[in-house]
Amino acid sequence: MLVGSACLTVATSGAAVAQTANSIAVEGNRRVEAETIRSYFKRGPGGRLGPLEIDEALKSLYSTGLFADVRISQPGGRLVVTVVENPVINRVAFEGNKKAKDDQLKIEVQSKPRGTLSRPVVQADVQRIIEIYHRSGRFDVRVEPKIIELPNNRVDLVFEIKEGDKTGVKDIRFEGARAFSHGRLKDVIKSSESNWLSFLQTTDIYDPDRVEADRDLLRRFYLKHGYADVRIVSAVGEYDPAKKGFIITFNIDEGGQYRVGTVDVVSNVHAIDPATLRGRLKLSNGSVYNADMVEKSIEAMTIEAAKRGYAFATVRPRGDRNFETKTINIVFVVEEGTRAYIERINIIGNVRSRDYVIRREFDISEGDAYNRALIDRAERRLKNLSYFKTVKITNEPGSAPDRVVINVNVEEMATGEFSVAGGYSTADGFMGEVSVADRNLMGRGQFAKASVQFGQRTRGLDLSFVEPYLLGYRMAGGIDLFARQNLASSYVSYDSQTIGTNLRLGFALTEELAFAPRYSLYQQKITLPDYLNNCINDPDAPGHVPGLGVTPTSACRLDGEASLAVRKELANGAVMVSLVGYSLAYSTLDNNKTPTSGLYAELKQDFAGVGGDVNFIRTTAEARNYYEVFPDIIGVLKLQGGHVTGWGGKDLRMLDHFQMGPNLVRGFAPAGMGPRDLTPGTTNDALGGSMFWGASVEAQTPLYFLPKDIGIKLAAFADAGSLFSYKGPTTWNVTGETLQVADSNAVRASAGMGLLWDSPMGPLRFDLAYPIMKESYDRTQIFRFSGGTKF
Repeated sequence: MLVGSACLTVATSGAAVAQTANSIAVEGNRRVEAETIRSYFKRGPGGRLGPLEIDEALKSLYSTGLFADVRISQPGGRLVVTVVENPVINRVAFEGNKKAKDDQLKIEVQSKPRGTLSRPVVQADVQRIIEIYHRSGRFDVRVEPKIIELPNNRVDLVFEIKEGDKTGVKDIRFEGARAFSHGRLKDVIKSSESNWLSFLQTTDIYDPDRVEADRDLLRRFYLKHGYADVRIVSAVGEYDPAKKGFIITFNIDEGGQYRVGTVDVVSNVHAIDPATLRGRLKLSNGSVYNADMVEKSIEAMTIEAAKRGYAFATVRPRGDRNFETKTINIVFVVEEGTRAYIERINIIGNVRSRDYVIRREFDISEGDAYNRALIDRAERRLKNLSYFKTVKITNEPGSAPDRVVINVNVEEMATGEFSVAGGYSTADGFMGEVSVADRNLMGRGQFAKASVQFGQRTRGLDLSFVEPYLLGYRMAGGIDLFARQNLASSYVSYDSQTIGTNLRLGFALTEELAFAPRYSLYQQKITLPDYLNNCINDPDAPGHVPGLGVTPTSACRLDGEASLAVRKELANGAVMVSLVGYSLAYSTLDNNKTPTSGLYAELKQDFAGVGGDVNFIRTTAEARNYYEVFPDIIGVLKLQGGHVTGWGGKDLRMLDHFQMGPNLVRGFAPAGMGPRDLTPGTTNDALGGSMFWGASVEAQTPLYFLPKDIGIKLAAFADAGSLFSYKGPTTWNVTGETLQVADSNAVRASAGMGLLWDSPMGPLRFDLAYPIMKESYDRTQIFRFSGGTKF
């Protein structure tokens, strides 16, 4: 057991004594040179050592940590220094630690092998070890240091650790919250409550640093929704012995919700016309006050001023609150700003990530004008990379009054992933996937992924690589190689194989608008079981063509036959498709994973015929709007549509048509709606349509009787849409066959309920939908389940 402390003794007479360095006697030292000990005695006035000088020397000797005991005496007028040296640490060991590795603990402790044993340092090491366990949620940890004495004044230092169990968060409370439900606020913060799925998560472990970060998240959330006077008064975690866990309480003073009264721009820089900056405003009169939009407005106007040659211009918002009307009149004031230049950008804490991966997120570099708005923008970009646990950018004065040094402190996180996924869907059956991915490959900021899928009806191989800064520009470039096989099922009668590659680019036009051109080259072919393509049973039948089949009047359809359109695709053999296309996406979503407000819209166009065997132009559009109808009830409105047509005198293949089912109107089977071949004796395959439209309304809400952290939501929905206008071949001159096509633009509609689970293992969804409007030849699927897991 580590006990006791050093004994300090000074026995001196009141008078000062004159001593030379050599006349100071040193006793008891083994490793420390006597001359080193004498050097701590500094002479006072007159070259004498008085009580004050001797006392200072005593304190200095003890502060070195080299001595367990120091005694100073003056027998016979001589100064004698007697020391007891601290033992040398032979080794540092840890016992009882299972959740923290030895290497991790050795880095943290200051006591090192071959170093001197210092009891204060050992006690500090105990606190460091305890803090490590606290960060992982083990607040019941006990650490006891033990010293094992060895010959020659050496010791082994052993830290005996009793780790204890993890201390979870049993309850999270929001005192004073009235504008938002507790469930909604729990979605905002990182901390979560312990539940029966706690073994799959870590955010339910009490972490004071995380709680403090949650406090800032709550404040920003309220400011984003108009509560300009909000104060998060306190965030307290208290251990409850009865619940054997922590109760976190956030005390919130919400204040009132404000709207924007008026918005204006005033320029104190003569050459900058305010009118040129007003187009960069993200706020409008009458809208709910949003602090995020204020920051984005400042950023956009600062960049615009810099583009016009005013790099030192600063934009400061000035808000005038009207407490009676609950409005804020905002004036953005443009000023010249202090002329300062960036002397140096220091990157600190990056072990794996290359410096340039961090530096390229800055729109400014060494020697440029210092601009706080651009620094804040870089910090936000770095956080969004998901390469780092924490990102903090600070400033310090440079070598001259007009120079600034920027320090970027980062803490890296694991970016590699190996996953084994499994799942089941009513469309594809059981399926599994093994994938390896890294979103910061070799610290270069590149993304790479390799995955293999194998299932009952779906198999495939995918390889992907993305360089986010192609040729040094803020433009992503990627390449995909893929091979996929879809087997016949109750929805389609044929197997299909696709092998190809994609080349793609992507860059942001604005903060909300992104453009992504692409080129795809792939080969498609289908295969059929013999019994669905065996019109060669009767060589003597009238109209028989060797190797191709017989006329429809033949008895070959007695055992069933695939649709003429399918067999014609089969006769075409492998087909090469070469196309160029683009995507234009607009997003104002508040959260890409679980949005609660905002709009997402996307337009896609593909032009096939840049080489290859087929020609078509395909256009699709989709828009989703999210809105909080009531607290914790999110409404989703989805609109979609598409059109495809051939060109250059080439027919549109069946495989190039749209195939729709539950992806358009739930309650219908995959490829279960739209044009269909109803020729008797065939498999009545879906032919697809050249045009479709769809509309869906859905309301989502958590189940109140379950902990919200489990992530289960109930959904009610209504869908409507239509797929129509088959443009493919309807006759085959070789056999004289003619398709009997059922094609109607009638509306299909359904309504139903769904259960969504954003589980730690992966997203799962159960839908129960009943078709309200359908055609007689459509195929329905009332229940649908899809999902997967990673473990």
